Amino acid sequence: MVGQRFVSLLQHHPWFEIKWLAASERSAGKTYREACTWRLRDPMPKTVWDLPVYECKPGGAPQLLFSSLDSKVAGHVEQEFAQAGHVVVSNSSNFRMEQDVPLLIPDVNPDHLALIREQQKLRNWKGTIVTNPNCTTVGLVMSLAPLANNFGLDKVIMTSMQAVSGAGYPGTPTLDILGNVIPYIGGEEEKVERETRKLLGKLVDGHVKMGDFVVSAHCNRVMVEDGHTETISVSLKNKATIADILQAWHDYRSLPQERDLPSAPKHPIIVREERDRPQPKFDLNAENGMATVVGRLRECPVLQFKYVAFSHNTIRGAAGAALLNAELMKSEGYLD
Repeated sequence: MVGQRFVSLLQHHPWFEIKWLAASERSAGKTYREACTWRLRDPMPKTVWDLPVYECKPGGAPQLLFSSLDSKVAGHVEQEFAQAGHVVVSNSSNFRMEQDVPLLIPDVNPDHLALIREQQKLRNWKGTIVTNPNCTTVGLVMSLAPLANNFGLDKVIMTSMQAVSGAGYPGTPTLDILGNVIPYIGGEEEKVERETRKLLGKLVDGHVKMGDFVVSAHCNRVMVEDGHTETISVSLKNKATIADILQAWHDYRSLPQERDLPSAPKHPIIVREERDRPQPKFDLNAENGMATVVGRLRECPVLQFKYVAFSHNTIRGAAGAALLNAELMKSEGYLD
């Protein structure tokens, strides 16, 4: 599903063009139209119908590769391409927490790209691997970044209501999810807790010093097609009011907005003032699916503040995130 999002988002991209596709041995040798069961609402672009599908091996591939491989195979495949000199922008989880691998949200921690030089030196790679976070982590961190920058974070509790598309296709069986909430997604809570602290950590002497706050995550699968909703409670290190937090969200801009990168949302955080927003039905495509939508900010009797955040899990949380990573790398000269 994420691979199809890549294909869709790369159509008419001003900087990048699809030239090469690879998959498992089962699909290798076919055309993309033959190998792919297209699941997005928009039709498969005709430009990729007859592109051949190759095995996931270096040789003939372009410099820049987007990877949406399953984590069971992604590790050794992505490493093989990086060793061969390719730039791998990965949606897989295998390398996210490695000390010398950038775990990146360009709107939050663009300076972490500097880890690339450390990675190439330590591993003796001609190429590199850069990762984007878990889809649930993205919405949480986007909403927390202005608070961390302005007031400091102390404690964070997040409960997610995650769309079924996050499980891929065919995903969660109908009889398991219909009229139900599944309060377990394997490994998800641990990913969110670790990745949030790395993303909001500081780059010091060639490594990331993890953020000095604690995160507790509860992750649930719900019967929504696309979009992850999160309820978040937070305590801050420095004094803030509701008005202060709203202003920090409204004002938030970062390097992708300054450079007007093609996939960057003009407004990375959108604040909804209605008492019942955000909602997947109405907020899924905010800023072409690349914005994080927040609302219902109020005081919390346990921590200090609580609110709701929403983001598109397969665009902002996956393919769109990786595409923005590559755009930042190009603007920084890493693809020259």
